[in-house]
Amino acid sequence: MLTLPEVVERPERAYAFIPFTVRMNQMQKPANEGFPKLFAHLGQSGIEPAGAAFYNYRRIDMSDTLDVEAGVAVSRSGSNGGEVQFGTLPAGRYLTVTWHGHPDKLYDATAMLIGWAKERALAFDVREAADGDHFACRLEIYESDPDEEPDMDRWVTVLEFKLRD
Repeated sequence: MLTLPEVVERPERAYAFIPFTVRMNQMQKPANEGFPKLFAHLGQSGIEPAGAAFYNYRRIDMSDTLDVEAGVAVSRSGSNGGEVQFGTLPAGRYLTVTWHGHPDKLYDATAMLIGWAKERALAFDVREAADGDHFACRLEIYESDPDEEPDMDRWVTVLEFKLRD
């Protein structure tokens, strides 16, 4: 089930992340390797997450590789350590929608969101290049915790795509 998309204004937000370059069939790698390292680093640094874990798609080339970050908004920035880096999610208008269902169907939810944006002449903050589409901020936020909700058909995921200013 997909909620109706809406445009929301977001302030800039501190976040921690681990970057990955993967192929589409390797998308579990950031989740399986990145999130445990990320949360361990935050715990050791005494930094609290300020939201749910997410993927931030920085560059997408569907025929080759993706640059994606396993990330989470944080209460405050910290020191980079090992693979963990800190940055700022940009302020601005975001097109957002909530998906209730299996994450494997997010491709369809994303296509619907993109179609909805086109119908309303909303432009994403993206730069097209030979190596793929480079996004200012394109988040896939996992509101469901696999330890608390093992049935992936009941997961809740929020998509937030930054719009061009």
